[in-house]
Amino acid sequence: MEKKILEPIQVGNMTLKNRIMFPPLTTGYEERDGSIGARSLGFYERLAKGGVSYIVIGDVAPVRTASPTPMLYDDSQIPAFQKLAEALHAHGSRLALQIFHPEYDVQGVGRLIMQAGMERQAAAQAQAQGNEEEFQKQTAQAEKTTKEAYAKLRHDMQHFVDEAGIEQLAQIKASIAQCAARAQRAGVDAVEIHGDRLLGSMCSAMLNHRSDGYGGSFENRTKYALEVVAAIKEAAPEMAVEYKLPLITVNADGSLRGKGGLEEEEVVAFAKLLEQAGVDMIQVAQANHTGNMGDTIPPMGDVPYNWTLPVARRVKQAVSIPVATVGRVITVEAGEKILKDGDADMIGYGRSLLTDPDIAVKTAAGECIRECLNCNKGCVDAIQSRRYISCVLNAENGDETTICLKKADSVKNVAVVGAGIAGLEAARVAAKRGHKVTLFEKSGKIGGQIHLAAVPPRKSEILRAVTYYEKMLPEWNVELKLNTQPDAEQLNGFDAVIAAVGAHNMDLPIPAENSRIVSSWDVLNGAEAVGTCAVLGGGLVGTETAEYLAAKGNKVIIIEMMDKIAAGESATVMPLITKDFEAHGVEQHVNTKVREIKDHVIYAVNTVDHTEVTISADVIVNALGSKKNVFDESGITVPVTYIGDCSGERTADIAAAVRGGYHAANEL
Repeated sequence: MEKKILEPIQVGNMTLKNRIMFPPLTTGYEERDGSIGARSLGFYERLAKGGVSYIVIGDVAPVRTASPTPMLYDDSQIPAFQKLAEALHAHGSRLALQIFHPEYDVQGVGRLIMQAGMERQAAAQAQAQGNEEEFQKQTAQAEKTTKEAYAKLRHDMQHFVDEAGIEQLAQIKASIAQCAARAQRAGVDAVEIHGDRLLGSMCSAMLNHRSDGYGGSFENRTKYALEVVAAIKEAAPEMAVEYKLPLITVNADGSLRGKGGLEEEEVVAFAKLLEQAGVDMIQVAQANHTGNMGDTIPPMGDVPYNWTLPVARRVKQAVSIPVATVGRVITVEAGEKILKDGDADMIGYGRSLLTDPDIAVKTAAGECIRECLNCNKGCVDAIQSRRYISCVLNAENGDETTICLKKADSVKNVAVVGAGIAGLEAARVAAKRGHKVTLFEKSGKIGGQIHLAAVPPRKSEILRAVTYYEKMLPEWNVELKLNTQPDAEQLNGFDAVIAAVGAHNMDLPIPAENSRIVSSWDVLNGAEAVGTCAVLGGGLVGTETAEYLAAKGNKVIIIEMMDKIAAGESATVMPLITKDFEAHGVEQHVNTKVREIKDHVIYAVNTVDHTEVTISADVIVNALGSKKNVFDESGITVPVTYIGDCSGERTADIAAAVRGGYHAANEL
């Protein structure tokens, strides 16, 4: 029996071939001017090839902004979107543009940014002419103007919703409608109205403090959004209209999550008004406007799977138009249940489609799908840092036009030594290309350090990375040899060797005597650590080990040489760690260098004020880092390629390990 998720559905005047949707995500793939270039086209076309029926381009601005988002504010930009629409239509996919207007005075901020740019140009010109006085003057003025621009931006993000005049709001509404008209001319199938940002702020009882006809009552607060719907329908009558309806949810502690949207009862009431206004589909999603992307795209372990579904279910019961749900729907099985239960009509797989763009075609073929970890390392972190989006498990994101699996010119007999994540990806790629692959692993299970990474609080979901390979190695005909360390004679029987032998917890580089010292790896592997535990090293492993020990009821102290702990942690995860540390009273000593350890006492010095620091502990945990394992090449006569932790002086994170394995195997 065919799965419900593969059934077609009618949304307005467009037919979607299945219920799989790519919801709006800021990708960073657009060109600097906001146009759709080769990178964007390649990414979205790859989703279409994978069978996604409905692809929404996130954050399309109807005005020229300084934000790095797609833009459609001028007729000259229409051909690029037309090319995108045609490319997706060729694969049976439908295209929507999520049109939004930022919650700030775009023109005002833009003028200041342009002025600062002109002042920098004047400074450069003065410097080239040898006029040092003018150079200093223009440089100082550019810095002053830039500060004014960002000060205005920060002010507007909180107050623009209250301060925007009626005429200004009318101009914004007109720009959104004109953008929709351009989208229609480009052959785009639908408009998704971004109900967050400015519209969500207008609807929000928390953010909207207006005293005119757009403020106060529920009817007044939602009036502007309904006017925008009407303007779009008038300007682009041939297009389907979807509304992203932002929901302010309730956290486990009773606090509210999100600001720029509506609480549950008002969401249901507004959904009815949207249907009456002619909206063809509603997407119920988490509200934002908090400054933390983790609120809308939460990391693993933070909130339940598909935490907004209870309200989406209520909206579905209140309206007759299709309803989409989004947010931590990881598996096809979860999406299938939602559809069969009648709780929603479309499933938004955002991060999941970054991990595996072939969800639809694999579901139809009954194949295993590589599942998202919700780690936020490659995707959300990238958005917040103004880099292009990617998934730690997918080496092709954003480079689909230049990176793909190449069929092998001739079949080679390949040995991969080490079944950590780098070795597993190398085995996958080599086998998919047509090579004969044997994977050696000295322990009794595959996955390497992933098993350690899964131990700390909220981290168990990372095991999905290993589960995928466990299921698929037999399908790829990879011969797996556990509890095996091949010697040179065995490896010389292959055409090529890929070494992925990993790393180990480095030895303690500090004088120590008469103290119980254990490695962070041993602790995460189950070594007993009870009482006051001092963790030496506040990197990612040290921080997570500290969380693990604190959760077990220990008194925990972190000692870190740098000025902060967990410097490389995701910006959406760090607030959770901070909250956890506060709850468990975890002490942090940063800018602290350990000199020696003696009789369970750590003798250290603060590198800023040079004061002495003395800390007593029952257990001292060495989390100062890892060191690569050495692969013995002696006697091996066939080519050896190194990947993962053992490939360089610095150990690799999961993204680097996957990409190293991918590229090494793809070049065999």
